[in-house]
Amino acid sequence: MSKTAVQKPSDEQYDASVLENPAQSVGHLLRDRISATPDLPAYSYPEGVAWGEMSWAQLGDRVWRLAAGLVDLGVVSEDRVAIASGTRIEWVLADFAINAAGGATTTIYPTTIADDVAFILENSGSEVVVAEDADQVAKLREVRDAIPGVRKVVVIDAEGIDGDDWVMSLDDLEERGRALLETSPDVVDERIDATQAGDLATIIYTSGTTGRPKGVRLLHSAWTYQGAAVAATGMLSSDDVQYLWLPLAHVFGKQLLMLTLATGMSTAIDGRIDKIVDNLAVVRPTFMAAAPRIFEKVYAKVSLGMEAEGGAKLKLFNWASGLGRAKAEAEQSGRSLGPGKSLQMGLADKIVLAKVRERFGGRIRFFISGSAALNPEVANWFNGAGLTILEGYGMTETSSAATVNRPYANKTGTVGWPLIGTEVKIAEDGEVLMRGPGIMQGYHNNPEATAETLDEDGWLHSGDIGEIDERGFLKITDRKKDLFKTSNGKYVAPSLIESTFKGLCPYVGQFLVHGEGRHFVTALVTLDEEAIQPWAQANGLGGASYQEIVSSAQARDMVQSYVDELNQGLNKWERIGKFTILGRDLSVEDGELTPSLKLRRKIVADKFKSDIDGMYAG
Repeated sequence: MSKTAVQKPSDEQYDASVLENPAQSVGHLLRDRISATPDLPAYSYPEGVAWGEMSWAQLGDRVWRLAAGLVDLGVVSEDRVAIASGTRIEWVLADFAINAAGGATTTIYPTTIADDVAFILENSGSEVVVAEDADQVAKLREVRDAIPGVRKVVVIDAEGIDGDDWVMSLDDLEERGRALLETSPDVVDERIDATQAGDLATIIYTSGTTGRPKGVRLLHSAWTYQGAAVAATGMLSSDDVQYLWLPLAHVFGKQLLMLTLATGMSTAIDGRIDKIVDNLAVVRPTFMAAAPRIFEKVYAKVSLGMEAEGGAKLKLFNWASGLGRAKAEAEQSGRSLGPGKSLQMGLADKIVLAKVRERFGGRIRFFISGSAALNPEVANWFNGAGLTILEGYGMTETSSAATVNRPYANKTGTVGWPLIGTEVKIAEDGEVLMRGPGIMQGYHNNPEATAETLDEDGWLHSGDIGEIDERGFLKITDRKKDLFKTSNGKYVAPSLIESTFKGLCPYVGQFLVHGEGRHFVTALVTLDEEAIQPWAQANGLGGASYQEIVSSAQARDMVQSYVDELNQGLNKWERIGKFTILGRDLSVEDGELTPSLKLRRKIVADKFKSDIDGMYAG
């Protein structure tokens, strides 16, 4: 095993002192935040046609009542309380309340099928479930016999639900807490004081592509470390406004909650993906985290819009975009554009790029991209437009972030430097290994899987292949298990090829590269249903259905042209020999993408096996 470690970042932005005395628990961190900035805005959220807002003190009042309600239900130290809900303010309140009561949150995506919900609840030993609405309650009732340990279901939106002894509303839980606090006003503070750094705070089940998911045990110390380590970079402060739409059942979403506690920044929260664009204009955030697919779709939409305009507007857009990319690339390599191009860049920014920024509210300082690789072409376009994207890297097993680029040290195509306190090194076979305070305790009730992932020296084996450059920037090249070898003995890294294609073709939805044990490489292609409509109109397919469009000769020729462009930059053994355009895009609902929009390779390959085999027939 290689002993080559990531070079320690030497930038002066780091404030290592914040890690010397981290908060003892999430509850301690929450209480400290409320005490430090009680009147600052904590969260805003949709409330009818407007936005409601609560200060840190107001948030604390609600969390204390809900925490006391959980105590009244009999929740004690490390008891698991599950949340099955989309991203909304009540998720935040429930999660903070669970930890303040000394319990541990089990996260469940609202799209999880009933059978998997039953497994997660039973495997985790969850005793209480906070469910979003009637649909989630119906799912729980469907599997009630399989979850005998669940004593109570607490419903956020209780409308349309038949009440019984098993189900109560969130309002009722809060009222029970209010009553308990009247007689025992210190009950929540006593629970917080009793919670230790080494106590269990969260169990997050990995969205595995095969078999049952594994429950990752994350301690209070992991979360308080995450908050302190990111705060140490100086990237965010109480002056920032976050827009949060990511699923809070995902580790990345949970980490963002810790950042609000550590920095005191305000957060606008709304998990409805179709409302992102509208909300950005209202919220005008300074910071937002997202998955690469969101940036790819925005890039494609803007580019296609300009293509449709054509003429002088398209030429102006391409000119400005080209200057922006050149500026971004120059800055990252320590060069300047030169006086002539700098003057042009100022003009381009004023008449074109500033309008792009306005689409995001006009105040974005930077984005964070995580969960999958972001195409460098897309990243440089955003960076050049003054919408800096900082890629980061982490896993559920590292309590989210392990490395991240900085606004003052950003290298496109890499995932940045490690957080202070985290060590990263590359094993002899290229696997990325990590060690530090954010590493999981292990997999819940699964010592065999824990031993396979955590070695005796505390190094987490990520399963990702990567490399570290001379400046200490980590680059992830592929998943170790996703690398495949063709029958010619050549290794192929599919995700790099897939990411490259998405940067070339603005119409693509998904692109899955295949070729294990085969004599050439193939791809399954889906086309984005929204992006393909204007193209269809311009190519004689106006009014055609999606299936008619994707099965047309015109669509095939269009995809072939982009595949040809892709192949020009690939080694001979990596080139796409054949491709098949599927009749629909892939989705979370059909189980082909994870809720964080990662491709579930094996499921897709199994589901479309006949299409893959057909490309190799004869």
